[in-house]
Amino acid sequence: MAKIALLVGTTLGGSEYIADDLAAQLVEIGHQTSVMLEPNLVNLSEYPLWILVCSTHGAGDLPDNIQPFYQQLMLKMPDLKQYQFALCAIGDSSYDTFCQGPELLISLFEAAGAKAIVDKIQIDVQRDPIPEEPALSWLSNWQELII
Repeated sequence: MAKIALLVGTTLGGSEYIADDLAAQLVEIGHQTSVMLEPNLVNLSEYPLWILVCSTHGAGDLPDNIQPFYQQLMLKMPDLKQYQFALCAIGDSSYDTFCQGPELLISLFEAAGAKAIVDKIQIDVQRDPIPEEPALSWLSNWQELII
């Protein structure tokens, strides 16, 4: 089965909980996963699928823990044509920058040639007090696409 990296951008830990639940569901169906709070390009080469589980911080920014990865991508602009990705964005719709932080990384992924395996999900913590539930449902709808 596939090797999948779950890249986590989190400020208060909520995205990490979601990533852990997604990883558990993927392991249950036979995939190998790694949840990464400090992703680095060097550590991602063996993972053909990246699932970005990321919140928005401040005024549409990425959380501090994933900023170094963003900077690494900006500086190197590697060829990512061999990679696929999925985005699980978490945000609060009471802010006008709802779910905009992770879009910064997705723009870099796409500019470097990576392709989305599925449409993103944007989880609104105002509407979904248990954000793991819509995230797991989203994954269930497309996990058969993972080879």
